[in-house]
Amino acid sequence: MDDSRHRPVWKTLLAFGIIYFVWGSTYYAIRVGVLEVPPFLLAAMRFLIAGALLYGWTRAKGERAPSGREWIGVALVAFLIFAMDYGLVFWAEQRVASGLTAVLMATIPAFMALGEIFILGTQRLTMRLVAALLIGLGGVGVLVSRSLNLGGQPVDRMGALALIVGAVSWSIGSALTRKLRLPGSKVVSSGAQMLAGGVFLAVISCMLGEYRNFHVESVSRGAWIALAYLIVAGSIIAFTAYVWLLHHESPTKV
Repeated sequence: MDDSRHRPVWKTLLAFGIIYFVWGSTYYAIRVGVLEVPPFLLAAMRFLIAGALLYGWTRAKGERAPSGREWIGVALVAFLIFAMDYGLVFWAEQRVASGLTAVLMATIPAFMALGEIFILGTQRLTMRLVAALLIGLGGVGVLVSRSLNLGGQPVDRMGALALIVGAVSWSIGSALTRKLRLPGSKVVSSGAQMLAGGVFLAVISCMLGEYRNFHVESVSRGAWIALAYLIVAGSIIAFTAYVWLLHHESPTKV
């Protein structure tokens, strides 16, 4: 049965509003943070704290903990979405302005449409869809092209490439949420994914040696405020809204 018929429209509109306005603003907060804190370390702090708070809250409410098989699914999705996508976004924002980062990450719906075709098998590759994808991705290509004089600063190609790879990784991870066995509770699943993603990011940060050049006392109040915003608004609120939509709407609508 399609439960969307019984779901209030205002809930869907609210979820979309949170994603577009709150989540969109996090790119600026990331930019503020990575100017003072190593990128993978900052991302690890964001998701370890957010994941621990959200997952701990669900456990305190008596929600069932994920089974071993569900943790495997959680870990795979967390690696693709948090370690790959978010890790690359935080790294790239050292090189790419937050506004352009948001534009490049807007390619996610295009890659999610491809995921529906090649991973989920829920959509057919039509000429209309091909044309739409080519126009969208072609526009991104124009933005990052150094051969065109568009009157702005040259775009860092490594940063732009990292963002595209991250967008693809996010899309694959989102598609797999419909294939893998995950916790039945969307909030439990969100918290577990963030927690696992934070662990992956912390390991990557250690492997890159980011801790060696990091000094807590040198971080400004503005950077800590940015981190707090990323944790509360950008992770707990916005990601929960996204997961709720993902299980109620077609991925290409997000």
